[in-house]
Amino acid sequence: MSRSCELTGKGVQSGNNVSHANNKTKRRFLPNLCQVTLISDSLNQRFRLRVSAAALRTVEHRGGLDAFLLKASETDLSMRARLLRRQIVKKTAEAVAA
Repeated sequence: MSRSCELTGKGVQSGNNVSHANNKTKRRFLPNLCQVTLISDSLNQRFRLRVSAAALRTVEHRGGLDAFLLKASETDLSMRARLLRRQIVKKTAEAVAA
């Protein structure tokens, strides 16, 4: 499993440790990933996702998983999150049509 957020696509970055003597050695900056269960209001289901802490704050700020996924672009989402987004779009379209 790759070390990347399923909702924002935030992944591992690389950089340097710089010592007092200005020696540079390569290092990795890992995202703060959390295994969380988010609830979809339109689908009435729970989904377990590997999400960064920053993405979790954004989900809460936007008003839940459904609102976040409807506003997010598909290029940033993982394949599982894209499938979930399509299901939510379909369900909301059915609710509007009814």
